[in-house]
Amino acid sequence: MAPAAGPPRAGASPQEIQGVANVGRQLLNEVGKAIVGKPEVMLKCLTTLMANGHILFEDFPGLAKTLMANSFAQALGCTFKRIQFTPDLLPADITGTYVYDEKDNEFKFRPGPIFTNILLADEINRAPPKTQAALLEAMQERQVTIEGVTHKLPRPFLVIATQNPIEQEGTYALPEAQVDRFMTKMSVGYPNRVDEKEILLRREMRRKDNVDLDVITNPKKVVDMQTTVEKVHIDPAILTYIVEIVTRTREDPRVLVGSSPRGSLALFKMSRAHAVLAGRDYVTPDDIKFIVMISLCHRLILKPEPRIRGVLNEDILKKILAEVPVPAL
Repeated sequence: MAPAAGPPRAGASPQEIQGVANVGRQLLNEVGKAIVGKPEVMLKCLTTLMANGHILFEDFPGLAKTLMANSFAQALGCTFKRIQFTPDLLPADITGTYVYDEKDNEFKFRPGPIFTNILLADEINRAPPKTQAALLEAMQERQVTIEGVTHKLPRPFLVIATQNPIEQEGTYALPEAQVDRFMTKMSVGYPNRVDEKEILLRREMRRKDNVDLDVITNPKKVVDMQTTVEKVHIDPAILTYIVEIVTRTREDPRVLVGSSPRGSLALFKMSRAHAVLAGRDYVTPDDIKFIVMISLCHRLILKPEPRIRGVLNEDILKKILAEVPVPAL
């Protein structure tokens, strides 16, 4: 006998959906004043933010990763801090520590840079594993525990981490547990000739390096937008589609380690966020296809032989997407 269904949950109203979609368009237009020619990357970043997730950028230096994080923070009206990861960086340099106050004759907590809305962890793989691990609790639980005392992080809280794919000397590979905590992994990529010329023209017109952006929203409104995403309906057929895609990553003979259930949850959350930003209160298979690569690629580990032959994680997912039947809604 099937378990009794719980009370029906109220979905998002059309006004709520359109409100989030409108603010999303304003944010993308505003950030587009600073970032030239990367609308899809900006949309994926905003989708991750609306899904309350974290982003890992793996790309070459100078491709506007820091600028994108800072621009989103400005437009969102959120606080922004940057940590340059180095081999001598300590966990306390990130989380904060207790400092003795001679005036009051007691130890007081001094918060670290992690107490912000948007944290840029620049070149995260240059710090040793112990320091990288300082981010784990914060990324998963949105809190930091120091000397047995738990400190809640501000909401929203988003980590945007970067790592350089070409310089491996003096770096420490991210543990799989930490990579899995990033909802998405993506790259910005080089601009084309037209976009690069536009970058130079805008710089000439500004007469300064900094780009002045208008504030579109605020932290409370961002949290309200994330709450609206949680009300989006997702059809059971779409859930089956998600589970089938993720399960097949574990069954492919070329894959040593497939996606964890955290990958299924990433598709679930990201697809709903993408639907809302498109002005819909329901998820379609196209929402899944738009975000599947950035949500699952970094969760797969290939066996040595196919990796040596040049097989890419993207190849595995493209094959799975081509084979899994698309649900008819």
